[in-house]
Amino acid sequence: MTDVISLTGLAKTFGRGAGATRALDGLDLAVAAGEVHGLLGPNGAGKSTTLRILLSLLRPDAGEVRLFGQDAWRDAVALHRRLAYVPGDVALWPDLSGGQVLRMLAKLRGRKGDDKRLAELLERFDLDPGKKGRAYSKGNRQKVMLVAAFASEVELLVLDEPTSGLDPLMEAEFRACLTEEKARGRTILLSSHILSEVEEVCDRVTIVRRGRVAESGTLAELRHLTRTLVSAEVERLPSGFDRFQGLHEVRITELGGGGGLGGPDGLDGAQANGGVRLECTVDTDHLSELMVALGTEGVRSLTSRPPTLEELFLRHYAA
Repeated sequence: MTDVISLTGLAKTFGRGAGATRALDGLDLAVAAGEVHGLLGPNGAGKSTTLRILLSLLRPDAGEVRLFGQDAWRDAVALHRRLAYVPGDVALWPDLSGGQVLRMLAKLRGRKGDDKRLAELLERFDLDPGKKGRAYSKGNRQKVMLVAAFASEVELLVLDEPTSGLDPLMEAEFRACLTEEKARGRTILLSSHILSEVEEVCDRVTIVRRGRVAESGTLAELRHLTRTLVSAEVERLPSGFDRFQGLHEVRITELGGGGGLGGPDGLDGAQANGGVRLECTVDTDHLSELMVALGTEGVRSLTSRPPTLEELFLRHYAA
């Protein structure tokens, strides 16, 4: 099946000479039909430049951009009828009401839309369509575009920081709508700084760093490449614990009144009257070895969990 979005070798430089900025440096991105794909990266990573090129608002210096198997620049007019875009900072016509903007956007796509669906979304997002654009707050301007996108019958949603300016209740409504669109089989590209939002709804995630893809895959695949967080209370540490491989960020605390014992060095078989608490991260291929060793030492409690998306994200940008 042809990918809905296919970006290959994108390069873009702004400026010339010593002051030039390399925004994209050979970026590749593929989004399959029916997939919800999260695009992550800090300011300056190249996310917005990527979306502007995808939407034919900006020409790349090099690379290929295809939407629905067609050239995104040459066939832009036809392709834009098949997608809806929500930017992170919406500007509306000051003298048009929200309702007029919604009707105009539907007409530009050549589709009348579903009036019942539109009314439902206006109620869910608590949006008054009778107000003029100049009277809307930033959050309400975002709501106009979100309602327009979710009410449309397009095949692709391109969302660039779409919840900017929304309160927590409206953010929750947005996530509920995303989940519904996902169930309907729409393809969604979501650029967001709200990692819980991405983690909740996205099938795949791409982390962008300095204009290139640092990692791309499902959350399970990305977590497989990193460490597991382990916290355990045991009667004593396993014999030879100081020689265990694959442990990082180790913290050992004596329970029952003792102080912190620091790292694993010199703790071969160490124990305390009240037991020991171990906190560490473990490389995936050494996790089972640690679990077996701890299981023989009077385990009182044991928890292990994969890193959150936020921890994965921060790890890529810690260096």
